[in-house]
Amino acid sequence: MNLIETDKLTKRYGSKLALDGVSLELKPGRPVALVGPNGAGKTTLMSLLCGYIRQDSGEMRILGHTPGHAALLGKVSALPQDALLDPNFTVIEQLGFFARLQGFGPKDAQHEALRVLELVDLKDSAKSKPGALSHGMAKRVAIAQSLIGTPKLVLLDEPTAGLDPANARAIRDLIASTSGDTTFMISSHNLEELERLCDTVLYLDKGKLSQSLSLSSLDAKRSVAEAHLTLSLHSEARADLQPRLSSLPGVTHVKAQASGREFILSYAPKPTGHDTYELELALFRLLAQEGISYRQVLNGKSLEDKLFS
Repeated sequence: MNLIETDKLTKRYGSKLALDGVSLELKPGRPVALVGPNGAGKTTLMSLLCGYIRQDSGEMRILGHTPGHAALLGKVSALPQDALLDPNFTVIEQLGFFARLQGFGPKDAQHEALRVLELVDLKDSAKSKPGALSHGMAKRVAIAQSLIGTPKLVLLDEPTAGLDPANARAIRDLIASTSGDTTFMISSHNLEELERLCDTVLYLDKGKLSQSLSLSSLDAKRSVAEAHLTLSLHSEARADLQPRLSSLPGVTHVKAQASGREFILSYAPKPTGHDTYELELALFRLLAQEGISYRQVLNGKSLEDKLFS
């Protein structure tokens, strides 16, 4: 059974068309990235999936049910970007209350609240009030709330926005570690982060689903005719580097990014795959000989280039 199905999903706010005939099918699995410019319809799509608002036309199903159906209680949850905790109650009181709303008994609700707090490594803060928590800790508590009852689908809106690197990494690790039981749909502008977590990418633009990509499938398709290496440097490259890269074995084209610190090397792969290793060895020899410090060599293109090139 599909996790999410939509067919020609359309939503208007007065004269503004927020979603324009969006059709998609998603199966349970690895996290899904929801990408697009501000005003593209991402929040509207999430609100429809939660059952907060109704579509003007089109069909929508989650696990075979319409959003908001009683059968989905405890199976779908969401974390808005600006979610706030009640300052008057302790963390454990709030999470226990939300567990009760999902049907847990009093004792089981406390156990469930402690379980999700342990997932976000905040069990020791159970009796603290939100005012005593840092911004990153409060965000992790909010994510713990979304995991109560081990839902099948969790919708996250900018889950790491404004967080320090340590808390952002903790949230990424949590999403990765719980993806076996829960499918996450993550709306974010941080493409590098989404590339680490997600396989499927949905790109909304002006209310339309302009691209739906499986990154692993896309890489497999492109490797038949054309493959890529992405070279990222610590500092801006010398003017002669691009032609030197173009002369490496098998390279058909080199695209320099505007920053002067990143190059995309295109080459035609061979069935054996040995040409990839030969090219990588030649690239590393060139960098070593010229004393060029690199930040990263990526086998393929970045998500940004896959979407916009």
